[in-house]
Amino acid sequence: MAVVAFQGELGAYGDEAVRARFGPSVEPYPCKSFQDLFEAVASGKVDYGLAPVENSQAGSINEVYDLLRRYDLYVAGEILHPVNHALMALPGQSLADIRRVISHPQALAQCDRFLRELGVEVVATYDTAGSAKMIREQNLTGVAAVAGLGAAERYGLEVLAESIQTIRDNVTRFVQLQRAPAPREEGPQKTMLFLALAHQPGSLYQALGALARRNINLLKLESRPARNQPWEYVFYLDFEGHRDDEPVREALAELAQYANYVKVLGSFRRAVPSSYS
Repeated sequence: MAVVAFQGELGAYGDEAVRARFGPSVEPYPCKSFQDLFEAVASGKVDYGLAPVENSQAGSINEVYDLLRRYDLYVAGEILHPVNHALMALPGQSLADIRRVISHPQALAQCDRFLRELGVEVVATYDTAGSAKMIREQNLTGVAAVAGLGAAERYGLEVLAESIQTIRDNVTRFVQLQRAPAPREEGPQKTMLFLALAHQPGSLYQALGALARRNINLLKLESRPARNQPWEYVFYLDFEGHRDDEPVREALAELAQYANYVKVLGSFRRAVPSSYS
């Protein structure tokens, strides 16, 4: 049985994604923080980790991108997991009773319109399901959590409203982390890499040109502050193709000429939108 780390409490979206990715026989391993998740994989406490990197509404999860740079782990796959937020509270509470709503910052951001109209105090916590658990354990009245329906069932809360996310088609992309590269699977391929460039005119243009000249489709470009120099940045790239494909091999070799540092985070089967529709 595979043991898979995720951030949050049992019943969180990470827990749901672990079960969707690995099947019902998996053993989910809850972690308090994203760093704890990465450390659990790197230390061998667990077989794999599943970490969210972006949400279709709220955007990238910067802490996870920074941890991808720090830890010597491989991205071995991904899953697009639908997110359906619900508002939940202790049984007997109504919407009119709610004065405060707690949840993970990403979940709160994804429900911003509903929460503004509700006119309540919004307080960020470390986890969606953890917020539901807190309400149950501390018997908090006048407080509701934003979490998935599974959290309401697990912690015995009453659902006051469903599908409260601002954008109905709300999806989070999780990446699978492990200590060795993934064997190649059939199907469309994606490569993720980390890139540090010289701080000079044209460096990013040259790097992206290595992909464009080989007709490699760039899927995502993410910048993050460099750790060693203020106001300089490093880049994360997602593009189509596997590192063993000849055009990608050539592009990586050319990138190495322009970059101060290149690290391939992983090549793996790409998840496409039809997998969650």
